[in-house]
Amino acid sequence: MTTQAGHSHAGTRGEGRSTGEEASREAPVVVEGPRGVPFLGNLPAFGKNPLAFFEELRGRGDFVRWRFGGKPSLFVAHPDAVGELLTEVERTFDQPDLGIAFRTLLGNGVIVSKGADWRRKRSLVQPSVRPKQVRSYAATMSECAVALADRWGDGQRVDVKKEMAALTQLVAVRTIFGVDTAADAEAIGRAMDIAQKEIGAEFSGIGAVLPDWVPTPGRARIKRATAVIDAEVSRVVSRHRDGETERPDLLSRLLAARDETGAALSDQEIRDETVTLYIGGHETTSSTLVWAWYLLSRNPRVREALTEELDRVLADHEPGYDDYASLTYTQAVIKETLRLYPTIWLITGLAKEGATLGGMPVPVGTRVWSSQWATHRDPRWYGDAEAFRPERWIDRDGEPAEEIPEYAWFPFGGGPRVCLGTRFALVEAVLVLAVLARRYHLDVAADEILPLPSLTLQPDRDVLATVHARK
Repeated sequence: MTTQAGHSHAGTRGEGRSTGEEASREAPVVVEGPRGVPFLGNLPAFGKNPLAFFEELRGRGDFVRWRFGGKPSLFVAHPDAVGELLTEVERTFDQPDLGIAFRTLLGNGVIVSKGADWRRKRSLVQPSVRPKQVRSYAATMSECAVALADRWGDGQRVDVKKEMAALTQLVAVRTIFGVDTAADAEAIGRAMDIAQKEIGAEFSGIGAVLPDWVPTPGRARIKRATAVIDAEVSRVVSRHRDGETERPDLLSRLLAARDETGAALSDQEIRDETVTLYIGGHETTSSTLVWAWYLLSRNPRVREALTEELDRVLADHEPGYDDYASLTYTQAVIKETLRLYPTIWLITGLAKEGATLGGMPVPVGTRVWSSQWATHRDPRWYGDAEAFRPERWIDRDGEPAEEIPEYAWFPFGGGPRVCLGTRFALVEAVLVLAVLARRYHLDVAADEILPLPSLTLQPDRDVLATVHARK
């Protein structure tokens, strides 16, 4: 995309681009976004194609005014401003209301809660996903991937989207709920698929400006889906409470957690946090793996470099947690996939008293937006930004291949509210890809797959592929 007049930081990589430090000293230039319509503002254009809309805003400038419904909004594209937004959440930016559909599914979990309530919940949930705990889940991740690899055969046609969803659902129900039946995974998975689609539809449509009390078919569907999820979670929680033996799953750790006063999470809080962890542990990884297979199929050179590393590092054993650090190219494939197809595609905050960006005061009540999709594809920060080049993330002789500013890559957010499941998601994606790519190539059908922004960034259709066993 051509950089238009109004950008406060002009230039592309290697062509006189200002450094982050230099850019941060410049006074922000705020430009106007596209003209909206009465009452709805820019909501129709946003709802039609949110990703293209954010790219258009990025083309206008690093700070762009627009209107989400009747509410004043500010879009920020520069990594410095993105970093300020993410690191100042809880102090000068608040977590905005993301709508009744979002709240119906997530409740008041750690993603949604604010202030002291958020700090308490984060302190209770965080120990369950620390590296030590993720290590204990790695074997399950690898075992589930091996079981899928054993079921595939040379020449078989598969729907990659369905295969990756089923795999990560199974990992999620085993590691989070401690159950191991296809029925548990399928019931929760089907309901979660419906819920996330309805969240995306409401967020980018007329539902975004309708009062909570207005009934719509989509709101009815998400309520029914959430009822299924609640029933499944309640059943599994009851099973855990009645058990006499200690379990190693995330749910057991949440049930045992106590805050500084000795209080445990309530049943509603347990429900909200398990759903939150499920989305983080299943939806994000499933989508990332689908996009990784899609990109690998279209880039034989990258695929060959990946399998070379897998053969060299793993030799004759399946990957485990101890192999993760050595799989540097595999990690780069996942990181580059998350750059081009970030599962979480937008971040938003609500300005409070004293909010500033780049030294510029931001009026109280202004909704500030940033988009991973737009910033991750900005040619100022990435050479050949639309290309799939995992090598850009690998250091050479101790120096980074590309000088990428902090917060030019933020698929898991950042700052105090960075996604708690980041380590879990990255380890799972790398180990699953390593298990499957070590045995097979997937040739995805030639038709272009488009990203569909819902709760997460999903492919817009089934992703059909032919399985080829490696010789």
